[in-house]
Amino acid sequence: MSLALYGHPFSSYTQKVLVALYENDTPFEFRVIGPDSPHAADWLQRWPLRKFPLLVDGARNVAETSIIIEYLQLMHPGPVRLLPADPMAALDVRFLDRFFDQHVMTPVQRAVDGALSGDAAKRAEGMAHAAQKLDLAYAWLDAQLAGRTWAAGDAFTLADCAAAPSLFYADWTHRIPAELAALHAYRARLLVRPSFARAVEEARPYRPLFPLGAPDRD
Repeated sequence: MSLALYGHPFSSYTQKVLVALYENDTPFEFRVIGPDSPHAADWLQRWPLRKFPLLVDGARNVAETSIIIEYLQLMHPGPVRLLPADPMAALDVRFLDRFFDQHVMTPVQRAVDGALSGDAAKRAEGMAHAAQKLDLAYAWLDAQLAGRTWAAGDAFTLADCAAAPSLFYADWTHRIPAELAALHAYRARLLVRPSFARAVEEARPYRPLFPLGAPDRD
């Protein structure tokens, strides 16, 4: 059985895994989960926590994006090594991966959830929380990225798989300040990386689903 990925093209965490798969031209079947999806029942049977993406490799179900990408490197490696062989370098990459998930994407999700609630107070609270947290994350990242091509240095890694969708949606939610030149340049490099550019294009038809209003850019 070939690899199968359950997820949705507009999902940031699905995009994170898609970038890893596209980086290495890894063959897989994309089983999109959405309204009336024929794959929904199978997905829920395999992972009743109702979270995607989920990678299926034969009899093995692999959940959680960072674990999926590490699993791909172990079991389906390609020319692009997304975790360095050096343990300390790999630790730095894992830290940055967690940073993008927890300190960039999580505040974005808080704002999105507030908007989806339909409650004006919850929407305002979510946006205020996201703005506060993202301003802190943006400032730290701008200093961290100075002189670097990719998140952890010269090589594209797991950290960049996490950064691409995180910063994509974060800048839609709360604009990166113009003075943070290193962070702006990094986001621009991510947008033209072929693996992420492909994920962005595949998700383009779903932009009206963004509850905060998708900007007419990117």
